Amino acid sequence: MTGLVVAMDGPSGSGKSSASRGVARALGLRYLDTGAMYRAITWWMLQQGVDLTDPGAIAARALDPVLTLGTDPDLAVVAVDGVDAVAPIRTAEVTAAVSAVSAVPEVRHRLVAEQREIIGSGGIVVEGRDIGTVVAPGAAVKIYLTASADARALRRTAELTGTTVAAQRAAMARRDTLDSTRKADPLAKAADAVELDTTALNLEEVIAEILRVIKEKA
Repeated sequence: MTGLVVAMDGPSGSGKSSASRGVARALGLRYLDTGAMYRAITWWMLQQGVDLTDPGAIAARALDPVLTLGTDPDLAVVAVDGVDAVAPIRTAEVTAAVSAVSAVPEVRHRLVAEQREIIGSGGIVVEGRDIGTVVAPGAAVKIYLTASADARALRRTAELTGTTVAAQRAAMARRDTLDSTRKADPLAKAADAVELDTTALNLEEVIAEILRVIKEKA
């Protein structure tokens, strides 16, 4: 498993984070949440007062913040310029703004390069929206997680602060549209990815199914 790369893609609330950590833990692999990287830059730009309606303003600051990400599935580490950002990046304010930031090509170019460096020679489960199609198209195992709109809204509400299920259902519908229609690396299922609908499955069942796929593929 030392050289294995597992690409976990899908929309927000599909269960990627919990499932990816569980799979990494079960196989003794590293874990990378690429969405946390986009959230971290978004949070930093909000703190800096960058106009997030102006792609040019976002692009001009894309290289400025220093990100630190951990790869231990049991220990969340996200820091920006040395400041712990694990909790701040999960607020509703960041969630509402992250699609605008992640759509800017300069941001994506920077973070994809950093993600590939972290992936290195493998031994990692990587979750995001473009892992199997852009970041690690050569990954041995590609999973695309989906779930119903209601299930996803409930899950995301439990993860975030200062929000409601109704607000998250609307926000996620908007984000799905933005993420799947953006010009730079849109959310898409890789042609060779295994799709798994997690709506009726609990976390243990999702992890078990993914481990089954990994055993078949790798």
